[in-house]
Amino acid sequence: MSVDFVLLGGIEARVDGVPVDLGHVRQRSVLAGLLVDANAPVPTARLVDRVWGDRPPQRAHATLYSYVSRLRGALATATQDVRITRRTGAYVLTVDPSAVDVHRFRDLVARARTAGEDRAATLFAQALALWRGDAFGDLDVPWFNALRASWHRERHAAELDLTDVRLRLGRHAELLAELPARTERHPLDERLAGQLMLALYRGGRRADALAHYQHLQRRLSAELGAEPGPELRRLHQRILTTDPALSLRPAPAPSAHRSPHPVPRQLPSPPGPFVGRTREIAALDRTLHAGDAPGATVVISTIGGIGGIGKTWLALHWAHHNAAAFPDGQLYADLRGFSPAGDPASASEVLQNFLHALGLASTEIPADLPGRAAVYRSLVADRRMLIVLDDARDAEQVLPLLPGSPSCTVLITSRRRLAGLVTAYGARPLALDVVSEAEARDMLVRRLGAERVAREPQAVAALLGSCAGLPLAISVVAARASTHPGFPLAALAEELRDRSARLDALGTDDPVADLRAVLSSSYDALDAATARVFGLMGQAPGPDISLAAASALTALPVPRVRSHLRGLEEAHLVQETRPGRYRMHDLVRLYAAERAAQDQPGDALDSALRGLADFYAATAHDGDRLLSPQRTPFGTDLPDVTPGAHPLGTVETALSWFEAEHLCLLDTHRCAMARGHYPQAWQLAWSLDTFHWRQGNLDDRTAMLRATLAAGDSMGDRAQRALAHRLLGRAHAAQGRHEEALADLQVALTLFEEAGDPAGRAQTHLNLALAWEKHGDDRQALAHALKNLRVRRTLHSPPREAEALNAVGWYHARLGHHERSRRYCEEALALCRRHRFREGEAFTLDSLGYLAHRTGAHALALAHYGRALALRRELGDAFEEADTLAKMGDVCHALGRPAEAREAWEQARSRYLAQRRLGQAAEVEGKLARSGPPD
Repeated sequence: MSVDFVLLGGIEARVDGVPVDLGHVRQRSVLAGLLVDANAPVPTARLVDRVWGDRPPQRAHATLYSYVSRLRGALATATQDVRITRRTGAYVLTVDPSAVDVHRFRDLVARARTAGEDRAATLFAQALALWRGDAFGDLDVPWFNALRASWHRERHAAELDLTDVRLRLGRHAELLAELPARTERHPLDERLAGQLMLALYRGGRRADALAHYQHLQRRLSAELGAEPGPELRRLHQRILTTDPALSLRPAPAPSAHRSPHPVPRQLPSPPGPFVGRTREIAALDRTLHAGDAPGATVVISTIGGIGGIGKTWLALHWAHHNAAAFPDGQLYADLRGFSPAGDPASASEVLQNFLHALGLASTEIPADLPGRAAVYRSLVADRRMLIVLDDARDAEQVLPLLPGSPSCTVLITSRRRLAGLVTAYGARPLALDVVSEAEARDMLVRRLGAERVAREPQAVAALLGSCAGLPLAISVVAARASTHPGFPLAALAEELRDRSARLDALGTDDPVADLRAVLSSSYDALDAATARVFGLMGQAPGPDISLAAASALTALPVPRVRSHLRGLEEAHLVQETRPGRYRMHDLVRLYAAERAAQDQPGDALDSALRGLADFYAATAHDGDRLLSPQRTPFGTDLPDVTPGAHPLGTVETALSWFEAEHLCLLDTHRCAMARGHYPQAWQLAWSLDTFHWRQGNLDDRTAMLRATLAAGDSMGDRAQRALAHRLLGRAHAAQGRHEEALADLQVALTLFEEAGDPAGRAQTHLNLALAWEKHGDDRQALAHALKNLRVRRTLHSPPREAEALNAVGWYHARLGHHERSRRYCEEALALCRRHRFREGEAFTLDSLGYLAHRTGAHALALAHYGRALALRRELGDAFEEADTLAKMGDVCHALGRPAEAREAWEQARSRYLAQRRLGQAAEVEGKLARSGPPD
């Protein structure tokens, strides 16, 4: 089934041409808000702002959940090609971008701007045909209104580009039928006015062309107090003088406005077919007229990024596409700032070449750099020229090459940020990131052909994953595949799958195209201390790293490591993705790890990784003590705040830290196990247990504990091994693995008895109660809960005693012993509140809610569940929150409040799905289905 989403003329969805019922206008606006950023996370708060503006309803997030749930249902019924998923604090709509008309429009426009004339005309026409009215129809919300205006400007720009193409193709006669109406809609658009003037002139209506200019001139003066811009003035002059260059086949004589000096055309050929980079091209396009403003200075754009990211590719593509805007010529210099094939070019050498191109003989060129720079600036003054300075080493190399005239535009590429140019000369920085998956695939298609790419979709996905969006890597892969057209792409994908050999697989004999050589030239430019930090960053586990963790890894104070990271960011070797968090491109990370292994002694590298593991383990321990202060301590020698840990301080800070560092902590645990850092691995597994439980992340929780237990020597004593077995048994129980749970819990019970640890033995009985409950035997569960309570009453730990009382009350309630259940639970609640045991209070309120519901006191049940839900949200306990929401839905249903029941069930279902608790999600789905459609 094919799906199509319409935003350019309403908000609609069609599957195989059949409309999908998307619900009311507000619900459709939720879909539109997600489609605009298809395949990217849209934070919930941002989505609320998009949909409601400054007037959100009181329960905006809950209403949003409801709308998203209904959209999921509508789209799931119609097609499997679209998914709306929940991530931490955000929603993601996953869809093929070509299924959304606005993304298809932009892709067609981008392709048209790089195609030959006939093909461009077709692509532009296809793009504009997607518009069926106003974007988003009559939706009247501030965010959509602003976006509608922006998209309409994009549409207008595409219309202008198509008109230019049609003029170049000699279709001025057909344009004369439509351009007058468009100029009425955009009466002050000078580019459109110029197009109409040119069409009139070529249609033999020179007087009408001149009259239109005079009409626009009068209107600009009356409404804006301005004159037409220089481009339109030049066109007017050329029409007045019947310039032969305005004909379709220009005469060889130079046009009237051109300089008598030679017109250099130094741009080299663009390096291969160009795809994507629509946003970046638009940013560069905006620089074209920046020099025309009163008091303007020379326009400088700097394109930055790591080696192989496509800086030269973009610069030359844009320069060729806009060459006509620089009638006085284009100068180009390869500054060889990071070339593996030679030393950087000197500014004096470049100026000599520029002056030759501008018509000076060798005897006329000054010998000194200041003299050459002065003559150069004089020659280009007031000339409309483009100067492309490729691969600059630093700002010092570039400064003598800058013209002084605002009529010139300078385009610089560099692996450094050239911040000095931004600060002192107002340069406009444009940092390149990797290309999208769709753009990367398009690169392969253009090199290998659509048929070959379509034959092996899995191999292509693996190849693109290995290249990680780096254009140079994609080009190397495409070149290797094209030299062996009969070889399966799967063979190349298999070679690239081995991370340890991936850089070898992306190597070539040409140092300019060899990825390792390209990165090596950036690495060699670093000072020794920054190079060490770079190498260690490549070895660090996790997808990114915080400033504090980098300090632990490098054993450097935070100010010093920050300075080194700024140097690496200046060289585009790391990226600060959020304040204080740094990430490397996957292939740069491989190179950095390789250099660290070569340049760092083995014991130094091991010490750095051990230091990082110590930092993560210590901070995770402190975070867990904040999340669950009543929990059995990991070790008697660890205080509540561990030296060397990152300071957290509050539950909210601890939760945020765990969420931000989660993938790093998992990778650090794997790295610690592989390197034999077992104490840190065990401490990480213990410290993440509470967070994993509350997030419903049961798979990672079980995997960490199982892996740690496999290294039995990592456990310091019997009590430690017993604790590990108990935690793993509880994890198995939560996942319904009854036999495995009983086996681990029985081992734990035996070890606790041998170690003389009654508290550990009591807690194990509590976990055995959970295992039997999940197995459906509440009598066995109650027996273990009573054993736990008997021990807890002797140990003088009120919070643990409250926990035990609640467990006994819970199982009595499940067995129908209502009065006994109430007595135990009320005693537990009093203890929890007396000792401020919020986690225990939430569990006990949940038990009391269940008891009230079972005995028909539904209003009381809803009150208990409501308070439990509030506590669980404070604690960040998403796992138990899902269960409480499901129960609240049951109570609301019993009270005859169907809308509230649906809302609670839909929220519960969303959390169950996010936690991969598919059985519970299906159970709630059934209740939603049986309750009928929403009002």
